[in-house]
Amino acid sequence: MAAQLYCGPVSRRIRRKVDICRVNCSWTECGDHRVAQRRIGGWARPLYATTVETRKRHSARRRLATALAVIAIAYLAVAYVVLPAIWSRIEERVDTSGRTMLTTTTAGIPGDPVNVGLVGTREEVLRAFAEAAWNPADPVTLASGIEIGLSVALDRPYKDAPISTLIYEGRKQDLAFEKQEGASADRRHHVRLWQTTETHDGRPLWLGTASFDRSVGISAYTGEVTHHIAPDVDAERDYVIANLDKAGAVASSHSVPGRGATWEGRNGGGDLYFTDGAALVGVLKSGAGNG
Repeated sequence: MAAQLYCGPVSRRIRRKVDICRVNCSWTECGDHRVAQRRIGGWARPLYATTVETRKRHSARRRLATALAVIAIAYLAVAYVVLPAIWSRIEERVDTSGRTMLTTTTAGIPGDPVNVGLVGTREEVLRAFAEAAWNPADPVTLASGIEIGLSVALDRPYKDAPISTLIYEGRKQDLAFEKQEGASADRRHHVRLWQTTETHDGRPLWLGTASFDRSVGISAYTGEVTHHIAPDVDAERDYVIANLDKAGAVASSHSVPGRGATWEGRNGGGDLYFTDGAALVGVLKSGAGNG
């Protein structure tokens, strides 16, 4: 059998050894490892290994990296484009004429129930929440999204973290407030408010959603990263009005019909909630927060 010499990328020093030893060596090429071997006295000692195994390892790593990239792109496409679009088409068949005490996500998925209200000017609402130590939420941007992710991952505060957009009567919330509970933004009280065209004693009526974020996870409907809410939304409704009242901002409160009694409702992230169906309205003191 003719001797074979594999001329792979080896150093000059190794090539010189190959030339010197050619008289006493039998050069073979292994199909699995491509190792140039020096055969002396019936045993073989590898002189140098070619890059075949290295190439195989690099190729496997490239395939793995490509597969992970494809999976990541597919997840983003399905979670943030495909499923929201499907839900949007489903919800277009639902009759939403008239006022409903239920929000939807931007994809048209039923969201949180409207369970809280305030009567007061915009300035009075802002002052009332400031006095009660609530923080206005940052806008939803790439930067704020990264910051809230770091807050949760590193367990550090982000007291004005963004709150996801919900739609009520055709538009996103006008105001959003939160009160962080714990070290990071994964647990927080939060409320969204929409100013309506109705008035009470000449002041606007605001309707909104109040719920408690208990953790961060994945939406059961779309796969998006989102907060999961605690199921007892009535408790959060009562907490908001009681907290504002404790700060001295509420003159009186009363209940109005809300969505109706719901024992197994699901919000836009697929979280279970229950409610007696009423909305609690707090009438702010005129000039709330000024004393």
